[in-house]
Amino acid sequence: MKRIEIIANQSVQDAIASRLEQAIDGFAYTVIPVVHGITKERRRLGNGTWPEENFLLISYIDDQLLPQVQKLMIEIKHKFPQEGIKLFVIESCFSIQES
Repeated sequence: MKRIEIIANQSVQDAIASRLEQAIDGFAYTVIPVVHGITKERRRLGNGTWPEENFLLISYIDDQLLPQVQKLMIEIKHKFPQEGIKLFVIESCFSIQES
């Protein structure tokens, strides 16, 4: 199991979420809708000087789905090259599930 985190400009949130939902049956995720941050290239602070904001999408996926997610995110990044799209992959820790 992998934890994926996608951070990008809010302008592409719907495009990313809908593509993942269409591509992966039963894709479940959590969105943190407002994320502020600073990188070397740009600032997204949601204020008068730097008005743009990011979002964060978090999902736990089976290992075999990772190549599909990576391919999809590369395609989306090519379509929206200026939106700061980043994909982070983290080894999942222990998961407690009800029996």
